[in-house]
Amino acid sequence: MIKEYNRYSLLPHNTFGIEAEAAHFVEFGSEDALVSYLKNGIKGRTLVIGAGSNLVFVKDFDGTVFHSAIKDIEIVAEDDASVLVRVGSGVVMDDFVAHCVERGWYGIENLSLIPGEVGASAVQNVGAYGVEAGDFIEKVEAVRIADAEKRVFMHDDCRFAYRYSVFKDEECGKNIVTYVTYRLSKIPAFKLNYGALQQHVEALGGAALENVRRAVCEIREAKLPNPATVGSAGSFFMNPIVQASDAARLVGEYPLMPHYPQADGRVKLSAGWLIEQCGWKDTPHEHVGVYRHQALVVINRGGATGAEVLAFANEIVASVKEKFGVRLNMEANIIE
Repeated sequence: MIKEYNRYSLLPHNTFGIEAEAAHFVEFGSEDALVSYLKNGIKGRTLVIGAGSNLVFVKDFDGTVFHSAIKDIEIVAEDDASVLVRVGSGVVMDDFVAHCVERGWYGIENLSLIPGEVGASAVQNVGAYGVEAGDFIEKVEAVRIADAEKRVFMHDDCRFAYRYSVFKDEECGKNIVTYVTYRLSKIPAFKLNYGALQQHVEALGGAALENVRRAVCEIREAKLPNPATVGSAGSFFMNPIVQASDAARLVGEYPLMPHYPQADGRVKLSAGWLIEQCGWKDTPHEHVGVYRHQALVVINRGGATGAEVLAFANEIVASVKEKFGVRLNMEANIIE
């Protein structure tokens, strides 16, 4: 249940298509196998990866990379209103979304076609079209790297927020996620008030799980590159959230600026719009650029190194800060 490799190429494990190598690579097929392995102790740096859809390797990784091959999906409880589903961290996220749609379980259909695996969905609190994974995660099971102790993080322990969880903060790099338990609804409930999603769903015949999934897939395929043909890490930057006074100033100066009031009184801005206004769609570098249909996505134009990607991203951050006074934070995980 454990597979180990030395000097292992990470090219198949990052959607940016960057050449990098791990000194040591470990894939585990069960939680018990992982616990047994960790009890022997790990020396040096560690990194836990999923499908590598959010990673930029700036250089080779001189430590141990862990990857989950736990693929279980099991119902642990259900009633007339909801179902509790325990999902292995190595399950492809979109496969799990499809699994839920096929069974009439509501909640995460808006997350269709998000790249990556289920374990990373909890770490990153992935989201799209007004829905976040953390809205439906009941608990996260993990194994602590330092002492091989099994741990359980209930929903509140995870402290989910926009593209944030405790696993990106004080628990960062300390655990390997093995299972994520989702609570999904059996009662029809949709969130369609984001962008043109409602209109697209209506054109497909109205609100139904299959139509929402199809609409989300079609919108994403039209806006985002296919990693099989164009290397990228999806949305490279997070949409910035600013104070209402700053948003009012910016909208006064740029009336067409997209802006979305938040429950806490702050305002979310569109990182893609800000980047496009700085001219980056028209000024690619030799090996790196932004995607022609969505400036939020940085792409590998062919032969890009991680260092080139990072330098390009830093130029974008600097230009947006200079023009708008807004700081962009990278959603992609830079591995140096």
